[in-house]
Amino acid sequence: MATTTAPEVTAVPEVKALPEVKALPVNFSENAIAKVKEIMAQQTPVPAGLRVGVVGGGCSGFSYSMQFEIAPGMMDKTFTFDGLKVFVDATSVMYLNGCNVDYLETLEGAGFKFDNPNVKSTCGCGSSFSV
Repeated sequence: MATTTAPEVTAVPEVKALPEVKALPVNFSENAIAKVKEIMAQQTPVPAGLRVGVVGGGCSGFSYSMQFEIAPGMMDKTFTFDGLKVFVDATSVMYLNGCNVDYLETLEGAGFKFDNPNVKSTCGCGSSFSV
């Protein structure tokens, strides 16, 4: 006569899913925020925020744009960084996804630097890119 044994079953505690954290399509460093706020304070009237976008042009196909705005557009996404409102249009959100903006001051010059993981190539002068 054959004997069978039931396999031992161990209860596994239920694991709860963490809420999804959505990354911002664009992120500004502390230096970039401070510089934008400094420049905004000198404008008359003081703008409501900064528009950041991607526009067609340049030798590689696209370039970045930054300009002050009095109000966001109807289709803009608005992000706030330490009190700084940043407006991004829906099309630019796709191209800026994961982009970091910094402000650098070096012996060679000063300016805003975009570090965009979506960029496949840039032009020789670095002012335009392709995705």
